[in-house]
Amino acid sequence: MHAASGRRLGASHPRAEGPVDLRLVAPAAAVWLTAAVSVGASPGRVTAVAAVSLIAAGALSVAGRRAARTGRGDGDTGTGSGSGGSGAGQREAGTGRGGSGAGQGRGVVRRGLRVSVAAVLLCVAAAAASAGLHAADLRRGPVPALAERYAEVTAEVEITSDPRLTRPRISGDHVAPTALLFDADVTRVTQADGTVLATRTPVLVIVDARSRRGAPRGFGGRSGRGASRETGGRSPWLSLLPSTRLRVAARVVPALSDGEDIAAVLRVRGSAPPDVVGAPSGPQRFAGRLREGLRKATGGLDADARALLPGLVVGDTSRVTPELDDAFEATDLTHLLAVSGGNLVIVLALFIGPPGLAQRVERRGLAARLGVPLRATALLGGGLTLAFVVVCRPDPSVLRAAACGAISLLAIATGRRRSLIPALAAAVLLLVLYDPWLARSYGFLLSVLATGALLTLAPRWSAALQRRRVPARAAEALAAAATAQALCAPVVAVLSARVSLVAVPCNLLAEFAVAPATVLGFATLAAGPLAMPVAEVLAWWASWPARWIADIARTGAAQPGAGVDWPDSWTGAVLLALVTVAAVTVGRRLLRHPLPSGVGALLLLLFVVQPPPLTRVITGWPPPGWRFAMCDVGQGDASVLAVGDGSAVVVDAGPDPVLADRCLSTLGVTRIPLVVLTHFHADHVAGLPGVLRGRPVGAIETTGFEEPLEQAEFVRREAHARHIPLTRAVAGEGRSAGDLDWRVLWPPPDPFPPPDGPNDASVTLLVRSGGLRLLLLGDLEPPAQRALARSPAAAELAGVDVLKVAHHGSAYQDPELIRRVAPRLALVSVGGDNPYGHPAPSTVAALRARGAVVLRTDEDGDLAVTGEGEGLGVARH
Repeated sequence: MHAASGRRLGASHPRAEGPVDLRLVAPAAAVWLTAAVSVGASPGRVTAVAAVSLIAAGALSVAGRRAARTGRGDGDTGTGSGSGGSGAGQREAGTGRGGSGAGQGRGVVRRGLRVSVAAVLLCVAAAAASAGLHAADLRRGPVPALAERYAEVTAEVEITSDPRLTRPRISGDHVAPTALLFDADVTRVTQADGTVLATRTPVLVIVDARSRRGAPRGFGGRSGRGASRETGGRSPWLSLLPSTRLRVAARVVPALSDGEDIAAVLRVRGSAPPDVVGAPSGPQRFAGRLREGLRKATGGLDADARALLPGLVVGDTSRVTPELDDAFEATDLTHLLAVSGGNLVIVLALFIGPPGLAQRVERRGLAARLGVPLRATALLGGGLTLAFVVVCRPDPSVLRAAACGAISLLAIATGRRRSLIPALAAAVLLLVLYDPWLARSYGFLLSVLATGALLTLAPRWSAALQRRRVPARAAEALAAAATAQALCAPVVAVLSARVSLVAVPCNLLAEFAVAPATVLGFATLAAGPLAMPVAEVLAWWASWPARWIADIARTGAAQPGAGVDWPDSWTGAVLLALVTVAAVTVGRRLLRHPLPSGVGALLLLLFVVQPPPLTRVITGWPPPGWRFAMCDVGQGDASVLAVGDGSAVVVDAGPDPVLADRCLSTLGVTRIPLVVLTHFHADHVAGLPGVLRGRPVGAIETTGFEEPLEQAEFVRREAHARHIPLTRAVAGEGRSAGDLDWRVLWPPPDPFPPPDGPNDASVTLLVRSGGLRLLLLGDLEPPAQRALARSPAAAELAGVDVLKVAHHGSAYQDPELIRRVAPRLALVSVGGDNPYGHPAPSTVAALRARGAVVLRTDEDGDLAVTGEGEGLGVARH
């Protein structure tokens, strides 16, 4: 024990604990690798692997026993002959005994090696058998054969997970319908001919959008990791609890891909609500009441806190919007939105106090203050862990979190980190044997890597930082975040094709708020069923650290250099691992020299933040005196009209909030007097949250044709949440801001005949910026274009300088309008390799025939128009 450790009771020196016990690492790795391969292999191969491993392990065991008997016999003979000779003979016998001792030492090593190899082979056999049995569950029963025939059946299923909604996808100009998913076991199947078959087969149930009467519409939500989504009313399907039994009419189809832990997919159609034939179990009803109480208690908070608190506490991310989800992914904070071992560590530490003092008279925590005996404290701690698993659902991810949380507690309790590697290896071995599909889970891999980093690298890095006079708490926090990021980054790159450069600072800053948010969140969870007013007060207090975490994620994700693209393959992962090793090696040397370290940190900061003045000097973007910019936002529209001094009018927001925000940030736009949304198609409005993020907005102006209704409602919600007034654009309206003025040419107040759809109701603007004239056509199609050419504003259309080509340059253009406008510069906002063939070759040819220079964002990137008259120019970025 060492007083220099800084602890009252001292601490064991890490170098005095002896070598790390790695004996279980090889068996755990063998089990993991075998399970990962075997769950997708044929039954014959799995059986062969198990049999060969058992035979080899048996052969090694037999050989070890024979060698042990032979060694003992030889030793007895040598001892007898050595004891009966003269003095010289005795010396020779002594030498013989020394040689025999060395031989026995080598024999011990050989026997130990044989035992280790035999243990690994037995683990391989056990993993192959477990994987084979689990895979057999997917092949047995009638469901696989029904899936091959795409049969229509009536099935009784038992739900095994929380229902969740797929994330909204922008498909062209609309949001693809979401579907509700949940895992279940089929227990009974009734075929079309009335045949009833009993079974127990795991499946994925997909409830189509039109089947969810009362389901919410619009944006918001999150796919994967147990998420569902809500935007208003709550679908009865989303309220279903695990262990509930349903009767569904569905089509049985094959699994989406090979190697999944389901036998088939049940696609439920129709408009009926769920047909419940069996209530959920008592523990699940209790957990459901707790979770619903948490949702109710947080319902009155602001959007970010309302979304994050249930996720931090019980992994319920039903309120997390895609925008916030993207921010957490960009900053590698997604582990906070899933149930993790850290949640359990915080809760148990609150109950038992610092676990290092748990067995001493100085122990702390609620249990000690209440006078609970030590053994009762241990029992209550186990009960608290069990309750944690039940409330957060006993999914594999939650079981993994409980196991890793227990390991983390063991690390604090023993102070002997060398004993924790075997504990982690044992946890991996047992969990994979229990559920071989974990071997193919990226979440499981990331969890093990992060825990391993905290147990092995973090103490060494922390000690190294403390030797360089970094305060102990800061060194521990920095080492934990850096080591976890170093080990997990290659796997994250495979999943996201991106490497976050802000992950470590964002995790460090968020860590200060995680514990108070979690503790207050669990207090809210417990108080909800007993006293809702008390729960609401606790939730309000918990909202402060939750908002801090959300602000950290949004701020980090908004930085222009927040991440770099990376190959999403295992080759890319290996390359990133090598780069990480090189960076750590160089960083260790730089830490010895303060000046180079400071310069390196400053350069990294400048690359991440990319302040516009510096970026303009280095890259030339944005060009000085730019007047109009077209953002490369993929298959959509987002344009910017410069007003000056960081202020700009934004016309349309594109389909992606991240791309819209990034474009405005690189342009240096900090204030927006007006956002014009030409119409409500998703490729023009879905990026609105990115436009509004962190910028004061004076008003939002839209067309009066409010279709599609879902997107129109989405815009109203976003404006209402930020207290931004909504106005309607009509022909004849004129406005100005600085040197910029514009007039609305379309749509008329009461168009007749009514527009055929949202495209023909697009707001069309004629803009003057100094001596530059621009025409922005939205997505107008030929009927509206011809009507515009015949309108009183037709005389103003002739000879514009810049034309924002209608509808991404589609083939549906009015030749007469192109002839009349005759632009000098035609800009097309379009996504690369889009399935619509935009821009159409005929449209590009017609524009060039009238003398226009045609540029497109899919090939030229962001575009900025500068100058006027003969000095008209375009910069690309």
